[in-house]
Amino acid sequence: MKIGFIGDIVGKPGRLMLKHHLERLKQEHFIDFMIANYENASHGFGLTEKNCVELLGYGIDMMTGGNHSFDKKEILKLFDKHPLVRPINYPQETVGEGLFQTTILGHETAVINLMGHYTMPMVDNPFTMIMDVVKKLRSQCIKHIIIDMHAEASSEKQALLYMLKEKVSAILGTHTHVATDDLQIVDGCCYVTDIGMTGCRDGVIGMDPEVPVKRFLTGLGGHFDVADECKRILQMVVFELDENGRCLDAEKIKIYDDNPKIVTQAWKE
Repeated sequence: MKIGFIGDIVGKPGRLMLKHHLERLKQEHFIDFMIANYENASHGFGLTEKNCVELLGYGIDMMTGGNHSFDKKEILKLFDKHPLVRPINYPQETVGEGLFQTTILGHETAVINLMGHYTMPMVDNPFTMIMDVVKKLRSQCIKHIIIDMHAEASSEKQALLYMLKEKVSAILGTHTHVATDDLQIVDGCCYVTDIGMTGCRDGVIGMDPEVPVKRFLTGLGGHFDVADECKRILQMVVFELDENGRCLDAEKIKIYDDNPKIVTQAWKE
């Protein structure tokens, strides 16, 4: 099976890139299931129902979240209506689930949304929790396990790889919006520290640069905004899994505006 994973979608510019390119990319790369991170999809903060339906209509099959999952309060009613998850290590009482299970080409598949500790909201320990979750899934003979590790610290993501590389199919980093050049396959596990955002590329992490620059110069904050007009980028990882949930191949796809795609193959150990 071939899985596509899009990192943080940032505002309308990110949504437009998917509108223009996603269906074609799915056909060209024979993608069977499409995952994306929604937490910045509605003007940079959270997700509205309108934008949720819009993104699913472009060919996304399910979406993961992060520390901005609950910025738009209408999401509280969306988890029961749409294929969405929020980080699994939020408290048990939190609305929504952190684990999504489905069948792809006859294989039971689990997608887990996990959030790191550094600079993030107060959540349960991601490392001890994920070990228990993966152990339970494998006891149910589920071998196709994909993790969106939503974390600020690259060390947290890399540590997760060496904890779980023989037990899960893929660990894909999101949150920083800045892509890392380390897509690799390690012992059958697809890994990248951060996929990178889909949205404005001529700003600061997808936002208009005025407020972030002012903040660094003066220490005074302000509201981050997504620019109405900007240069755009789409970033996606596509990986192929065998019947045992092991990654065979992976590639990174980038599109700048409406230019031809750039495809980079993963390093294989």
